[in-house]
Amino acid sequence: MAIYLRVPQVFLRWQCLLCCSLSRRTPTSPDVGINFMNIKPHWEIRNLGSSDSLNKIAPLLWGAALLTLPVTSFRWFPLVSEGTLVRPLALYPLALLLPLLFIQAVRRGRKTNLYWAGAFVALGAFILFVVFATSFGALINPIPLRGQTYFGRTIRALATLLIGLVFFISSVWMNKGEADFRFTVKWILAGLCLDIIWSGLQAFTFYTNVLEKEMVTHWQLAFSMRELVRTNRVSGLAYEPAWLAGQLATTFIPFLFAAVLTNFRLTRMRWLEPVLLTLSLLVLLATYSRGGLLITLATAGLTFVFLGGNVIRLMWTWFINGLRGRVLEILFRLGMIVVVIGALAGAFIFLNQKEYFRRLWEFDAETLSAYMVNISAGARGAYSSAAFAAFEEHPLTGVGLGASGFYIYQNLPDWSLTTVPEIAKQLNPQNHLYPNPKNLYIRLLAETGLIGFFLFLAFQFNVLGEILSLLRHNEPWARFAATAGVFAWLAITFYNFTQDSLTTPNIWLVSGIMVGLAAKSGNLSIRSGQRFALHNNKEIK
Repeated sequence: MAIYLRVPQVFLRWQCLLCCSLSRRTPTSPDVGINFMNIKPHWEIRNLGSSDSLNKIAPLLWGAALLTLPVTSFRWFPLVSEGTLVRPLALYPLALLLPLLFIQAVRRGRKTNLYWAGAFVALGAFILFVVFATSFGALINPIPLRGQTYFGRTIRALATLLIGLVFFISSVWMNKGEADFRFTVKWILAGLCLDIIWSGLQAFTFYTNVLEKEMVTHWQLAFSMRELVRTNRVSGLAYEPAWLAGQLATTFIPFLFAAVLTNFRLTRMRWLEPVLLTLSLLVLLATYSRGGLLITLATAGLTFVFLGGNVIRLMWTWFINGLRGRVLEILFRLGMIVVVIGALAGAFIFLNQKEYFRRLWEFDAETLSAYMVNISAGARGAYSSAAFAAFEEHPLTGVGLGASGFYIYQNLPDWSLTTVPEIAKQLNPQNHLYPNPKNLYIRLLAETGLIGFFLFLAFQFNVLGEILSLLRHNEPWARFAATAGVFAWLAITFYNFTQDSLTTPNIWLVSGIMVGLAAKSGNLSIRSGQRFALHNNKEIK
């Protein structure tokens, strides 16, 4: 706000009378031409918080948040324990951006650019019930586990939910139309470029002897909590390869895939999105993340089937017509088939080099639990099964947000106690780690019960409805946004089966962007409809 220092009115009147007495003229003397009683001081002190300054700072902070999005485990976080691995660097600029948006809203009053999105209702209902379930869980008050108390875990869990809300609300309010959306996607792709460069440096270190691995590890530890992965799996700027694969599948690849599918480009360089998509897929392969690869393949296939009907028809028509033409056209199409098959075979051979990946199809197991142990997913399955037992004890309201870990060790399945080395390490009395369900849906069932789980699903399907509403706009950018949104929504749906954090930006960012675009478009449609109805009423009168 501007701060004005004005001269007291009494002093102005005294100054006016003094001037009149010296000049022997009245204050409103016509030959002077100045009304001294209306003189106002011309000097004032303003702060730097002008509207123009705030309007310029907000996009810079938003761009900085998107640029730093790939850094998931930033080392320099105050008041955070060493066991906290999810430390998004993007939270720093967002912590400044959100208060700035509120200041703008207060200063503008009714003319504020902040608006109420329909998804806020579903999300608010979920949050209110989370608070209720957590309060109810305090009555259960489980026995402390390894120095962790119920209130300590719930406060921490509520703080992680708050961080996720910061990402979601900022994404909604910073995307009000096509211009904002283009700005957002460009900065997201800029962050992807940094991620690809660092991933390339890691791969260059792993597979050549030019750079020492120890030196690159020191470089990475300057900003990350994690050193280079010893198994030569690329992790990029994320904490581990699986996190990088999750970022690619839920945040970066959706926009690149949508750009190729809809033939929409953000810049004049039409080759940019296809090249970035190719590089992103290569990085995804280098992570050797089974979940990330399967999620990307499944989501791409479903999105292509649901929204790529026109492309499928055009491709089929082009292919069939070419087979009826000259020999050169036939050979060209057959060559394309060979290239696609060769690329898939090459990817399979590349992945088959890792035993970690090869176990998916090379196994000797008679039961599902034995197969999960064989593919190194036994611990994940055991934690999820134990957390589900907590849900069965308290099916309606759950045990409270963040409290499922208190019930995991006592409900571990018998097969995990003798066949899973990770479980044995966790049960060591000297271990101070707090167990997690490893599955967001099972975590919500265990911690918020059926009611909280269905409220979360209602919020997710509300987001899907907002995304699909963009298809009603007959504009290329809107179809591009809707395609990217559907891809991201499907990827997030699958991704939540492999992670249980409410802090990770992956599950909030793209959803918030799409909700912001749909909400603003809906508000504009309502206003235009109201103006049209008002105009018709005037004509009738």
